[in-house]
Amino acid sequence: MTDKLRLGVNIDHVATVRNARGGDNPDPVRAALMAQDAGADGITAHLREDRRHIRDADIAGLKAALRIPLNFEMAATPEMQRIALQSHPHAVCLVPEKREERTTEGGLEVAGQADVLAAYIAPLRDAGARVSLFIAADRDQIAASARIGAPVIELHAGAYADAWAEGRWDDRDRELARLTDGAAYGHSLGLEVHVGHGLTYDSVGPIAALHAVRELNIGHFLMGEALFRGLPDAIAEMRRCMDEARA
Repeated sequence: MTDKLRLGVNIDHVATVRNARGGDNPDPVRAALMAQDAGADGITAHLREDRRHIRDADIAGLKAALRIPLNFEMAATPEMQRIALQSHPHAVCLVPEKREERTTEGGLEVAGQADVLAAYIAPLRDAGARVSLFIAADRDQIAASARIGAPVIELHAGAYADAWAEGRWDDRDRELARLTDGAAYGHSLGLEVHVGHGLTYDSVGPIAALHAVRELNIGHFLMGEALFRGLPDAIAEMRRCMDEARA
């Protein structure tokens, strides 16, 4: 098994800027192609129920244009299952979703709805999508994810990233320990482990150094950095930080 740590780039917030004014610019598909050329290993796009950023046409455009995998983030609803089955993305990541939230808050509750989620993901797996569950670094949630047959989990790094940004070092260390344990436990159960949400150049190193983690998904920070240094340079710097920590 290669030890290369993959970088998935989330392009949702290119669409957020576009939708603030309407029209077609900036184009998230163009951003995804730039990210692909800059060395991204995959592209993530979250089609929310309220279509606040990514739209249905963006998913079709991304699927048609990309040479690298498309990770389709979505809530576990009948509408999104239908769209995923029609668009055939490489991967599907199920996330919790609330209309009033600014961004995805917390992880998916898997342990409490295991039977429902097992039935939900079965058609997606049968269609060839790699199903990932976006969950907290909690052993009960990780074990439940393995039991229902999801091959991939993505651990929510938001609490760790927030503690780092706010200088709460004890909380940061505690959250890093939770992510470290969760990644190792998931790996021991045969799951592929990803981590995402809120990571920056400063905070990515300790996560990238976890050899049980195979992929990081980063979006909002990279799109912000792209305003100042350009998207290819922003991605190249994140890749450098990840590779340095991995080594």
